[in-house]
Amino acid sequence: MDQKKKAPAKPLKSQENNLLALEAKYCSWGDTVHYAEKLNLFSAADGIYLYDRAGTEYLDLQMWYSAVNFGYKNRRLNDALKTQIDTLPQLACQYLHEDKIVLAAKLAQGIEKSFKAKGRIHFNVGGSAAVEDSLKIVRNHTGKNLVFAFMGGYHGRTLGATAITSSYRYRERFGHFSDRAVFIPYPYCFRCPYEKKLRNCDLFCLKQFERLFETEYYSVVNHKTGNCECGAFYMETVQGTGGYIIPPREYFPRLKQVLDRYNILLVDDEIQMGFFRTGKLWAIEHFNVVPDILVFGKALTNGLNPISGMWAKEKLIAPSVFPPGSTHSTFSANSLGTAVGLETMRLIEESDFSRQVPAKGKYFVSRLKQLQHKYPQIGDVDGIGLAIRVEICQKDGFTPNKELTDAITTIGLSGNLRAGGGKRGLILDVGGYYKNVFTLAPSLYITRPEIDLSVDLFEEALRKGLSKIK
Repeated sequence: MDQKKKAPAKPLKSQENNLLALEAKYCSWGDTVHYAEKLNLFSAADGIYLYDRAGTEYLDLQMWYSAVNFGYKNRRLNDALKTQIDTLPQLACQYLHEDKIVLAAKLAQGIEKSFKAKGRIHFNVGGSAAVEDSLKIVRNHTGKNLVFAFMGGYHGRTLGATAITSSYRYRERFGHFSDRAVFIPYPYCFRCPYEKKLRNCDLFCLKQFERLFETEYYSVVNHKTGNCECGAFYMETVQGTGGYIIPPREYFPRLKQVLDRYNILLVDDEIQMGFFRTGKLWAIEHFNVVPDILVFGKALTNGLNPISGMWAKEKLIAPSVFPPGSTHSTFSANSLGTAVGLETMRLIEESDFSRQVPAKGKYFVSRLKQLQHKYPQIGDVDGIGLAIRVEICQKDGFTPNKELTDAITTIGLSGNLRAGGGKRGLILDVGGYYKNVFTLAPSLYITRPEIDLSVDLFEEALRKGLSKIK
């Protein structure tokens, strides 16, 4: 009987090996697939799970980098896409259709309600493209090429977005970037670059930024005119690829005071944190700050036929200052994407995510902190809503431990974990300045039993990782 059960595995494995051989020969390795030590082939998805070709279940704690906030195969959103395929599947974006108009209105009206500021929506396809559009708005309004951005920030990999992303690794192959951002330390309190402690630092990092404006010889401002060389400050309210770092609540209000003093626009990148990842529609709502431009994408369509976009204040994007043809993309407001985006907004309006997400996040963090007490290698656990960070360290609880982080990731991808019974895998995403932070972004519909299973699977992978690297 055992032999009969195992019989299909050989041809299945052979097919997989053939596919991987084709991939190795014909697919570009310029994407991120080959970051992984073990390459996985997935064939199905449902809820919070992915399934490989053998049917092994993988609990997903990153949900396509927070693009699938509402779960794989979300019937309501899938049905909206299917209906549109049979109704208006294609339309050049120079023409109008109802869903684009209604979706833009819902987004703009919601932002106006939250921030008491009027503005307009401009759509594109991916997050990087929306960032590019925002750069055009900034340059058009200010006449300036330079901007401030945070160390640890990630805004995409098109050339313009790469120029304001702090990692040189993304720029190194592509020559000199003359418009590279002026990078400012982010308030990363667990690893303060100034070696301060939040309890008594009085936001020392922000004071260092403010000092740049004390004299013209610090190179960013002309005190005779009050004019700053940088036109905007690009930020992720909660850093994504940087490691889901959550700033002190008073940081951004005080930063905005400095920016307003010198007419510097604040651009809020919500591509990863928008659509209730943090327990509010926009992460910046936690910090009582009104951005001048807000960029979004990813979860708006739950990963289905993606669209992205930006909201900008009326003075920046009114037709009189940003006229037709100022920027354009063939698929920018495509009918399939806007149909799903509109249904996503309706789903959000009918849900109770503002209560559910913080409650689930609080429980998830509490379970992870229990692990932290058992394992000194878990240096930091923090979260806002269901954007949760777990920083892996040496036994001292501080020195970054990339080796253990990589081992845990690989063990999760092996699909050989036994927590909860049966055989499972665990999908984890790694970020952080030292690539030692697990950035957890589960489906917003994750249940308490699924949170418990997630923690049990993570602990099993951690234990096996510790044994592996001894």
